[in-house]
Formats: sequence, C-alpha cells, structure tokens
Amino acid sequence: MLRTGKSAGRLHRGPLPAPDETVVVKQYASAFAGTSLAATLTAMRIDTVLLCGLSTSGCVRASAVDALQHGFVPFVVRDACGDRDPRPHEANLFDLQAKYAEVVSLETALAALER
Repeated sequence: MLRTGKSAGRLHRGPLPAPDETVVVKQYASAFAGTSLAATLTAMRIDTVLLCGLSTSGCVRASAVDALQHGFVPFVVRDACGDRDPRPHEANLFDLQAKYAEVVSLETALAALER
C-alpha cells in the first residue's frame, strides 16, 4: 500500500493493510522513486507488479515506467485506474500498452493472483 502527499503518514478509511504487509510511503509520482520498493520486491523474489491507482497519467504511468526500468514486468489494471478526465486515462493506457506495460482487466489480474 502506498501513500503520498499530505496524507502520507495516515492510512485512509477503506481497505487497510494486513499486519504482515509492507507499507511504502512515497513522495513522488513513481512508487519506486526515493523508496525501498525495488529492493523490497527483489528481496522477496518478486518479478512482476500489478499497478492500479490515481492518476493513470501521473503515478500509475511513472510507476509502470520505473518498474520496467528496475527489471520488473509491469501490469496495469485498467479497471482499477482513473484520471481527471477519460481522455488522458485512455491515452495513457494506450501508450503504456504500446511501450511499457501490459494493460489488463481486473478479472485477468485477479485470475493471475489466484495462480
């Protein structure tokens, strides 16, 4: 679970991390910039990441590009991302699929997690 901005130190209402889950607090658009995320995932022998969140044109895109540059296989979950307007959302999903990540449905992502 990642938090950014003024609320970085607080967890918002809604789903909370399990006691054994790692929480990474980020200050920049990418979840990898200035955090221990890449090292943590590598230590856990994780090679693939599922990305979701707000905004598709900002944090999601930056994290997908950085995930690829750190050697991970990024998957962006189309149904779990959003933006201020559908046009940059769709344009960035199109561009991410073309260059940096696999864009998948929530159903596909959940099926992958079950394997």
